Amino acid sequence: MRARCPLLEPGAELAVRSLIAGCILGIVASAPSVAAPLGGSSQPDAIDHPGEDDKEDADNNGTDLTRPQNSFDVRFRYQSSSGATSRTDQEVTMLRLTNRFVLDTDWKLATLAQLPLVTKATTDSDREFGIGDPFVQAALIRTIDKDWAFGFGARLIAPAAEDSLGSGKWQIMPGIGVRYSLPALGPDSYFVPALRYAMSFAGDPSRRNISQPQIAPTLNIGLPDRWYVTLYPSYDIRINYGDPVSGQRGHLFLPFDAGIGRKLNDNLAIFLEVGVPIIKDYPVYDLKIEARLAVKFF
Repeated sequence: MRARCPLLEPGAELAVRSLIAGCILGIVASAPSVAAPLGGSSQPDAIDHPGEDDKEDADNNGTDLTRPQNSFDVRFRYQSSSGATSRTDQEVTMLRLTNRFVLDTDWKLATLAQLPLVTKATTDSDREFGIGDPFVQAALIRTIDKDWAFGFGARLIAPAAEDSLGSGKWQIMPGIGVRYSLPALGPDSYFVPALRYAMSFAGDPSRRNISQPQIAPTLNIGLPDRWYVTLYPSYDIRINYGDPVSGQRGHLFLPFDAGIGRKLNDNLAIFLEVGVPIIKDYPVYDLKIEARLAVKFF
């Protein structure tokens, strides 16, 4: 029997969100003093080749999976979905920690951990709030030259959430991505097609089995004054080969997914993403809105 994180009382939701908001304000206020100086990585390649690292970090807005940063992210996502007989509104606060470890001049190891806090309301049940399914991720990344890079790794998701706030299944997601830089389009412009495959392998036997390719053909276009526009920043293109969900008529979910962001300074970036379905044979959402705040540190 798996361990579960309990649902929180309604009053706890306000307290937790207020605490998170206070922490965010503190992080933003202290970002210039506690974050790494531009190019100030303590890793060996930064010491041996400071000019290369300076330029990479100066241009990097943090959305390129082949150029990980040491950063702390807070993401707020609102997502609505509807099935044959019900509607669901879900709000998720995601706390994410990314670390980069330089192995040599060409290879890096990137790690990522996320803890989600989920609020969920459906037409036929009460509003719920609690901890969602956390995950850890590791990836190896190789830089081929200034334009090309690739990475591969896996994500492990634990079914720690209570009941409907999570999938109820252990999941493994192997994935791969390739970057090609497009400097003719603007600063820090690139195309990164990426694919991962979500598979459930244990957990609650009464919950649906998961078998699902997830695709992100990410195109980032740099704009003047550190603004940038990103098409498909998330793995929202889905092909469901697992158990069907309510309202499913086929296998494909294809949305229009785009966002706009800005680097406020060398260590702080904000981003707003919106997704709406184009093909919803496999229903994932009717509307997704996600705001991100990323703070880079040593």
